[in-house]
Amino acid sequence: MTDRNLQVTVFHGLEGVPAGASMHSVVAESVNVAGRRALRVRLTQAAASGVPGVDYVDQPTFVLIPADFGNGIVEVDLLSRLSDGAPDYARAFAGLAYRIIENLESFEAVYVRPLNGAKVDPPGPRAQRAVQYFAYPEWNFERLREEYPDGRYESGAHIGPDEWIQLRVEVQDGRLRASVDGIQILDLAETKGREALGGTGLFVDIGTEAFFSNLSITAR
Repeated sequence: MTDRNLQVTVFHGLEGVPAGASMHSVVAESVNVAGRRALRVRLTQAAASGVPGVDYVDQPTFVLIPADFGNGIVEVDLLSRLSDGAPDYARAFAGLAYRIIENLESFEAVYVRPLNGAKVDPPGPRAQRAVQYFAYPEWNFERLREEYPDGRYESGAHIGPDEWIQLRVEVQDGRLRASVDGIQILDLAETKGREALGGTGLFVDIGTEAFFSNLSITAR
């Protein structure tokens, strides 16, 4: 019998592209930023010039790191900011994808929108939209907002652009808890993804220049 509590942790400092990683509509390179070595990730020009909802906006745009991850914890430090020529609706989207099936047919993700963070003092409902969960392909942020107007799949956070943010995602079957800088932001009893083993991704979206370091994947 397999012990479901058995934990295996894999750490990537992200001082370079991890061995075996693959790029999906993104480019990545090792750089120095804000006092540390990190992996810079951006959309390819082709993806950024494409069609919303097809080439970007909650699509498989990430550095894919192979892993047998289904339940457990994924943590990363990230810093994101707007890239040159970012569209007006860009918010420096960056985060973690997980349970990525090999052929990219499904995955789940949690990402931050630092320009919606409390440190920026954004207007109106944006203040409650600094952290987002979604499940590809059916449940993008737009559908989640429409069908769940209580906003349960997103939340505010005390963050801002161009600063290091620690993002922690813990999943157990259909349950999700997400924390930012040690503070729990999302606690979802029912998510929308497939409970499957898959890879982990460093996710970015339109108009974003993101930097990642200290990726830890604990599968159990």
